[in-house]
Amino acid sequence: MDYKKSSKSKLFSEFPPVTTEQWEEKIKIDLKGADYDRKLVWKTNEGFNVKPYYRENDLNNLSYLVDENPGDFPFVRGNKTKNNSWFIRQNILVKNFTDANVKALNIISKGITSLGFIINDDNDICKNNIEILLKDIDISSVEINFKVEKNYFEILEILKSIIKSKNIEPSKITGSIDFDPLGELSLKGNFCESEDSAFEYCKKLIASSSDLPNFKVIGVNANIFNNSGASIVEELGFGLSIGNEYLSRLTDLGLSVDEIAPKMKFNFAVGSNYFMEIAKLRAARLLWANIVKAYNPENISSAQMHIFSSTSKWNKTIYDAYVNILRTTTETMSCVIGGTDSLLVNSFNVTFEEPTEFSERIARNQQIILKEESNFDKVVDPAAGSYYIENLTDSIADQAWKIFIDVQEQNGYIEAFKKSFIQNIVKETANKRDLAIAKRKENFLGVNQFPNFNEHIEKDINPAYLEPQDNTLENAIAEPLKPYRGTQAFEILRLKTDNYSKTNKRPKAYMLPMGNIAMRKARAQFACNFFACAGFDVVDNNGFKTVDEAVNTFNKNNADIAVICSSDDEYINIAPEIYKKLKDKAIVVIAGYPKNDIEELKALGINNFISVKSNVLDTLKDYQKKLNII
Repeated sequence: MDYKKSSKSKLFSEFPPVTTEQWEEKIKIDLKGADYDRKLVWKTNEGFNVKPYYRENDLNNLSYLVDENPGDFPFVRGNKTKNNSWFIRQNILVKNFTDANVKALNIISKGITSLGFIINDDNDICKNNIEILLKDIDISSVEINFKVEKNYFEILEILKSIIKSKNIEPSKITGSIDFDPLGELSLKGNFCESEDSAFEYCKKLIASSSDLPNFKVIGVNANIFNNSGASIVEELGFGLSIGNEYLSRLTDLGLSVDEIAPKMKFNFAVGSNYFMEIAKLRAARLLWANIVKAYNPENISSAQMHIFSSTSKWNKTIYDAYVNILRTTTETMSCVIGGTDSLLVNSFNVTFEEPTEFSERIARNQQIILKEESNFDKVVDPAAGSYYIENLTDSIADQAWKIFIDVQEQNGYIEAFKKSFIQNIVKETANKRDLAIAKRKENFLGVNQFPNFNEHIEKDINPAYLEPQDNTLENAIAEPLKPYRGTQAFEILRLKTDNYSKTNKRPKAYMLPMGNIAMRKARAQFACNFFACAGFDVVDNNGFKTVDEAVNTFNKNNADIAVICSSDDEYINIAPEIYKKLKDKAIVVIAGYPKNDIEELKALGINNFISVKSNVLDTLKDYQKKLNII
């Protein structure tokens, strides 16, 4: 008897295939009449819906799935064929060239493989300073990137002379200078000089760097859309539009797509939407490959997208800042699984101060652990074949392409920006997300949800970390985008309380739980969480048997806000008496919205209600005003 064959037959007879229809029928039974779409279908900010599960047959209609291997057009599966390695980048703000060199050598010894030098003063750019900066660094084995204000050509020529003097093979040099006049237009409202001179300068940089085949000179900073509150598909669609504008304008100036495209680097910011961000990078390569193909390259490898990723700043917080480490960890995983070529993990404290040695070490090690201990660099495109991620890739590509086409119908990125077409779309999305944060439909741990009750910021925070920065040029031709962080409004609210409490008593919200045990506990916890988001002290209690007991205890605790916590049916019997006894001493609030008795309660003068439908931000601002916290 063939034991293996017999066991296999028995196994499959006991576990027969289950069809999608059977799954759906089971789900409907479990829902007990609840609406399938409302309960289980995720309606994303990106303009498409996500099903609760995916099966093999969901891959059948994905047009891009045609059995390509990694390294094959359209490069959905990445440019790499042997491994999934990436450059681990850390930026260095160059204030002193010798100090910056010492720091660079130090972090290289600790695992960094990509250096980003930020030089804000162009007057400091000279051969002697750059030689000091690169002293003893093996620039043939470490990626070298420069971010400067204006002197891109000068620094490129200096770098070339250093390469020549050290007799280094030019093909071994990898890195970039981040010249992106369209990104500058997006952030400042105009070109620094003129539109035509910007593209002539691009052409000059490409020509000058032609003997450095792996060095990029044109940046496409799509991350500015992410950090301005745009959705994933908007970041991708507008980023592709910028990339295509460079191809179009530079081919008009006589360059071939084979000369232009390999000199471009796309910079995406990656947020905490784990699977969606993986799919974004895969979709980005797919769409860019097809855009470049339309320009008829002689070498299909010119259609490869080079991706530099950085962790998003939009979703990072000042309060409970160590949670930022959790956010950047998932973002790092998304970048790597998605196939990024290089990655910068921003330090967890970048939201409120310059990175410290400790925070930079944590940021480095997040990447190093994934590479050296988790072996994320070993498998090319590990997401391939995932029913869910492949469908997300297709959906993101579809929606981003629609945005790209819309921009092209406006005669390209520049014209669309001049008409405020792009700004209006980003604003609309950002406003929707701001409202979702205010209502806690989009949660930020430690800020608008589950704040640390004992965390108070005593030191002064530089206003630049709290308000969107306005870099608009005086001669702006359009309103620029304004990067900001989604939690800034909550942080300003809470800092106002912290600053007030330096010289005054910190406001106190006191819970008065009564009646139904389950409801009073749940609503007391909800209310504590609610008021702590403004930095108020909150005091919970096990419960009170009588109104007099509750009122007497409240009076002894010198609180400012009395929060009645009970069930909807019981409020009409409890709240009026408490309100009558405390209305002249404190703000009386009901945790909940007892709709059957709401008008009667309001008629008695009770107008403060907090519930899951409340705009938490606006409500807390109102309580600050009532408490004279200004």
